[in-house]
Amino acid sequence: VMEQFVLLLSPFAPHIAEELWQVLGHAETLAYEPWPVCDESLLVESELEIPVQINGKVRTKITVPADVDKAQIEAIALADEKVKQLLEGKKIIKTIVVPGRLVNFVVQ
Repeated sequence: VMEQFVLLLSPFAPHIAEELWQVLGHAETLAYEPWPVCDESLLVESELEIPVQINGKVRTKITVPADVDKAQIEAIALADEKVKQLLEGKKIIKTIVVPGRLVNFVVQ
C-alpha cells in the first residue's frame, strides 16, 4: 500500500517520493516504475449506511447489505434497538423507504 501511495505521490512531489522509495528498500529509481493498476473489485461496496428518519428528522443510521430490497430494509430498521425505543408507544402512519438512500417513519 505504501509503495502505491509513493507512486501516486511522485508526479506532485518527485523529490520526496524518490526519498521515500529508497527508504522502502528499492535501489532503482521511481521514475521507471509502472503506474499502479486499479483493482475494480475494491470499488464495489458490500454494505451501505442508511439514515433512519422519524417524521423527517434523522434519528439514527443502520448498516444494510447493498443488495437488499425495500421490505428487508424496513425490517432491519424496525429491528434496530434505537428505532424501537423512538417508536415505542407511537403509531406508524406511513413508511417511506428509498433503497440505498433512507428510511422515514411518519408517526403520530
